[in-house]
Parts: sequence; structure tokens; C-alpha cells
Amino acid sequence: MGQIVPDSVEQYLAGLNQLADPVLRAIEREGTEQGLPIVDAEVGGLLRVLATAIGAARILDIGTAIGYSGIWLAGALPPTGMLLTMELEPGRAKIARGNFARSGLAERANVIVGDAQRMLAKVAGPFDLIFQDGDKQQYVPLLERLVELLRPGGLLVTDNVLWDGEVVPGFNRTRGRNVADTQAIATYNERLSRHPSLMTVIVPLRDGVAISVKRTTPP
Repeated sequence: MGQIVPDSVEQYLAGLNQLADPVLRAIEREGTEQGLPIVDAEVGGLLRVLATAIGAARILDIGTAIGYSGIWLAGALPPTGMLLTMELEPGRAKIARGNFARSGLAERANVIVGDAQRMLAKVAGPFDLIFQDGDKQQYVPLLERLVELLRPGGLLVTDNVLWDGEVVPGFNRTRGRNVADTQAIATYNERLSRHPSLMTVIVPLRDGVAISVKRTTPP
């Protein structure tokens, strides 16, 4: 049984998901076989629905990995849209560029290699949607800059905010996740819930997804 959602429910949701194309399925399979940190297809579908719903034309993705979540996002962009995605490891960035090409999205995706905290200081907004799925201990340090880069009415979407339930005291009898990461995510969730510029809800899908909209007027 899954820690957040029972396996049977996850399998049911997976059976209903018709949004993934053959290339996405192949990339997901390759990533899973290599043990790489990628979102699952249900979170990918949520990303595409959200990006489509707000008519996103400029998207920022923190934590490219092999480009799987980026493909879900870029697939919602108009032909003139742009996905800017950041990856620390050059090897993964190279694979990601190849995967964007496989998906026919290379012209809409710009993969930047380097530390996100340093790179974000050079990036110009605004963005319609920002997906945060990078280093968990960077979630809090990057938050204010991401809010600055987000347009009013735009979405900040954050993955892994329930962290196998370990952010909930006493939920798990044994710890399976890095303690520092767990504390960082718990702190981030508190910041999100109280941030004056954001309105946030957490969806218990897979490992937990936070969806925050930037307020258009002060609370």
C-alpha cells in the first residue's frame, strides 16, 4: 500500500489517465528503470491540466532531471511558448535535451545547467506557472524569488510536499527519508500556508502536490 494513497486507488487513477503519449510512456519507463527522480504520470497529467487551464505561455521548471515533467508542461504551451528548465547535473541535462527533441518540443524548451539559486538571480519574469521539484533543502531559500518571478494569478506548483507522510509527526513508525529534507519540506509547507502573496492548497496525490496561486490583490 502506498504511504499517501493506497496502491489500488493509484492503479485506478493510472488506468483513467489518457493524457500520456507513447514518447512520454517510454521516457517514464526509462527513468523508472534507472531509478531517476521523476514525477509519475498522474502528477504529469495534473501539471498539463493546470498549465492548459491558465493558458500558460511562459513556464519555469526547477529540477529538470531527464525532462519528463518538463515535457508534460511544455506540451501545454502554444507554439510560441517557452519552458525554462534548470538542472544541476550536466549528464541529466543532456538526456533531457534529447527527450525534448524526441517529443517534438525542443524549440519550446530551454535547459539551463547550474545551481538553481544562482541561476534564478539572472532570470527575468514573469512566468505563468512555476514547478518546483528540485533540491528539497532549497525549497525555502528559493521561495521568495519564485514568488517574485510569478505573475499575479500565476501558479506555483510544488512536488513531494508530503514526503511519504514523514512531514506529519508520528505518521510513520520508522524514518525512510533524509531528516534534513523532511524538516525543510515541513518548514516550506508552513511558509506556503502563511505566505501573504499566495493562496495554497495541498493535494494528496502521489507524494503530495502543493498548488499555490499568486494573489492579484493583497489579502
